[in-house]
Amino acid sequence: MPLTLPLIRRPGSILFLDDDVDYLEMLGMVIPGHIQIELFSRPAGFGRRMEEETARWEADALLQLQMIDRWRNGVPLLPQILNYWSTRPDRYRLVQSCVVDYAMPGTDGLAVLNTLLDWPGSRVLLTGQADEQIAVKAFNSGLIDQFVPKQTHDITRHLLAVLRKLAQTPHVRLNALWRSVLTPEQQSLLQIPAATEALQHLSQTRWVEHVVLGAPFGMLGATTDGACEWLQLEPVAGLAGLAELAGSAGMDFDTVRSVRAGERLAAVELHQQLGLKGPIQEAPAQPLDDDGLLTSALFPLTPTEHPPLPAYRAVLRAAEHRSVDQT
Repeated sequence: MPLTLPLIRRPGSILFLDDDVDYLEMLGMVIPGHIQIELFSRPAGFGRRMEEETARWEADALLQLQMIDRWRNGVPLLPQILNYWSTRPDRYRLVQSCVVDYAMPGTDGLAVLNTLLDWPGSRVLLTGQADEQIAVKAFNSGLIDQFVPKQTHDITRHLLAVLRKLAQTPHVRLNALWRSVLTPEQQSLLQIPAATEALQHLSQTRWVEHVVLGAPFGMLGATTDGACEWLQLEPVAGLAGLAELAGSAGMDFDTVRSVRAGERLAAVELHQQLGLKGPIQEAPAQPLDDDGLLTSALFPLTPTEHPPLPAYRAVLRAAEHRSVDQT
């Protein structure tokens, strides 16, 4: 069964191509500021922006693959990801979705989208009433991920809902890549509907990006301000093992007892992998499902405990001027 939880999620740019400059300018005014958008009125400018995008995606995927290969050779993933987040702010510039109008002078939206060979982002087609059958056929053939009729009531709200759903959908290739770091038991736990829903809600409301790891088991998340948090996930059946690990790390008897009872979790592996100083963090445990199979605890990382991360908020501020590219 495929995982419906994105194992890796981060923001990116959304490109709009439409020959109606007024419509693009309206989008620039009404689309919320936490969404990174770029506006193009001509296929030439859009094509220049997308020209190297497949290569950029491939280079970024290779970095992720190299991290996982190093992990297989004994290098912990947690510090690798924190270093990747710290040194590669260009990941925020990767184009995640293209929204293209079907009817344009001298070409059509499908022809434009078909030039994006091997680009792994999502494709959305804007259509007029006469184009809807073409869009349905393109959707059924897998040429586009969604289409939005321009005559839709409150089209902007509908379009944003479509883009939000696409952003929350696991990326097939990247999810397969990061699934390889999880055990079959961990994958099964992440497929529990209540747990999936809780983790998706937490990720979408607290973090701008996250990665799910297996050793230790949990989610590493980053906020729009560049702060990091670790959500430790523990199978309830494994609490005795965590309590033993906490005891061997020198934690006191009461803490070990509360870990064994499922009242608190101890971030022993987080502490060890990041080489942290001082006492090991502990936090109240929160169940994630109704059957008592998976529990969790949230641990904030202080700025001294990880490399400084570029704040996504600063990326958005740099892109505040949403002018239409008409070249």
